[in-house]
Amino acid sequence: MSRTQKQFRSVFNDCESIFLRKHKDYGSNWRIFRPASLTDQMYIKAMRIRTIEEKRVNKVNEPIDGEYKALVNYGILALIQLSLKEEKEMDLPLERVENLYRFYKEEAETLMMKKNHDYGEAWRTMRISSITDLILAKILRIKQIEDNKGEVTASEGVEGNYFDIIIYAVFCLIRLGEDVG
Repeated sequence: MSRTQKQFRSVFNDCESIFLRKHKDYGSNWRIFRPASLTDQMYIKAMRIRTIEEKRVNKVNEPIDGEYKALVNYGILALIQLSLKEEKEMDLPLERVENLYRFYKEEAETLMMKKNHDYGEAWRTMRISSITDLILAKILRIKQIEDNKGEVTASEGVEGNYFDIIIYAVFCLIRLGEDVG
């Protein structure tokens, strides 16, 4: 297993732990969110990161890594919501939520390994602020696709963009962990 894959799994396991603890606290009330609402939540998180990067001041005093973890988990929520769009059941058992989360986590890791191979780990030399900008660009693309009622003519749909956001957020968390440790 490569260093990147180990780091990716470690960071993602932390995100999953947060997600599942919150599910135990709140249940699956997140099922009420429409996909556009999840996209807007992701936008809020990414804009907070960018604002703090630009102003170099964090007045709420909540660490940035929590926002990247939220981006990972909102991305997974969005993918789950899209997969359950025909289902009306709001209260999902913990075991089902765990299975769905892990399915998308594994899909994200597989995609990351393929892209990481092709791009030669370019993310390791990028500024974290540039990766934040990529995340924001992906969110804005999703918003446009949602505003177009899902219609695309020359681009990937929202799912691919959600996966990219998840992967970029994990990369930022890896980089932040390396800078600290």
